[in-house]
Amino acid sequence: MAERLANLYGTEKDKVNCPFFFKIGACRHGDRCSRMHNRPIISETLLLKNMYLNPALATVGPDGQPIPSAAPDEKSKEVFEDFYEDVLGELS
Repeated sequence: MAERLANLYGTEKDKVNCPFFFKIGACRHGDRCSRMHNRPIISETLLLKNMYLNPALATVGPDGQPIPSAAPDEKSKEVFEDFYEDVLGELS
């Protein structure tokens, strides 16, 4: 039984622990995720929450939830690439 559970831990078949959070330390569902997010005591990963405001999600609907736009346009890509280069340069 223990060996079977050990084989499931951190995979899609694990119904208790979030496999996305296990692999990359972040989950697209955030606090609304139905699975557990086990945060390590120490990590080599640095997560900077809300550092980048995605223009595609900047529009808010009447219910307060973001309204995703269609495919990103060239301006959005350029804004993100500029942001990425600035952050990479500062953190390097």
